Amino acid sequence: MSKKRYRGGILKLFNKKNIISLAVILAVYFIVQFFISNGSINDYIFTNVVLIGINIILALGLNLITGFTGQFSLGHAGFMSIGAYICAIVTAKLGLPFAIGIILAAISAAVIGFLIGLPTLRLKGDYLAIATLGFGEIIKNIFFNIDYVGGASGFNDIPFYTNWTWLYFSVVLTVVVVNNFIKSYAGRACIAIREDETAAEAMGVNTTNYKILAFVIGAFFAGIAGALYANYICLLKPDSFGFLKSIDILVIVVFGGMGSITGSIFGAIALTVISAFLQSFPELRMVIYSLILFFIMIYRPQGLMGTKEFSLGFLKKRGGLNAKAQDK
Repeated sequence: MSKKRYRGGILKLFNKKNIISLAVILAVYFIVQFFISNGSINDYIFTNVVLIGINIILALGLNLITGFTGQFSLGHAGFMSIGAYICAIVTAKLGLPFAIGIILAAISAAVIGFLIGLPTLRLKGDYLAIATLGFGEIIKNIFFNIDYVGGASGFNDIPFYTNWTWLYFSVVLTVVVVNNFIKSYAGRACIAIREDETAAEAMGVNTTNYKILAFVIGAFFAGIAGALYANYICLLKPDSFGFLKSIDILVIVVFGGMGSITGSIFGAIALTVISAFLQSFPELRMVIYSLILFFIMIYRPQGLMGTKEFSLGFLKKRGGLNAKAQDK
């Protein structure tokens, strides 16, 4: 029986859908790598590609907490800062490889997420938002006052390690883990909590445990995003991880669609590109972000994708519907 189950698991792993997905993932990687190698993608474009990748990771982590589990968090930038500073210490101060730095960054952010989640996730609604906001500001002020990491003047001389390979496969890992989590029993429990926490409790779901689990996973990936950021920008300042950064991440999630992985990806791409165009007008950036959020809330409160996901199956379905309409 165990051998049959093992073979069945292998066959499921190497089914047609997974093979096509793997082929697409590798094709995108090698195509972009080719353009980077021959100089077609310059430093400015690549910087925006890096920011898009980091924002996708951050948005997916927050979407898991806020969009799929229904817990309103305003301290996501705090976990990013933990990952950034831990990885910077490991690579710049201790001289260890980036792989160790990014792993320790993710684990550290996840551990802090667990410690913060234990008391705060027993709160609901506005109380949780205020508690996570306070956490983010506390973390920022802690780094402000630690001379070992540069304090208010910033942590510089961080080695450059974040390349296309690290960025791309970190994004792929995040998408795969979040997608599989949502489709698992734990993911369905989180969605049940979002829809009606009281009903979920009545059905025997341990709501606190699953909220903490989602919070820890979201913090884990925020730590990875912070590590990638630190070893690309090579300069960290506590101000970079304040309340406004948490709002930036939240806007991406809301813009793309709370409860949609595809929405987080599209939202990160769209808003990062908009932000790049607005670099010449930094004082208008938050105004325009606010206007975007305002119009989304009025005209499309569910966000760009709502809770829907983009897939090849969706395109085939739409194509079939169009063909039927033409036949009629």
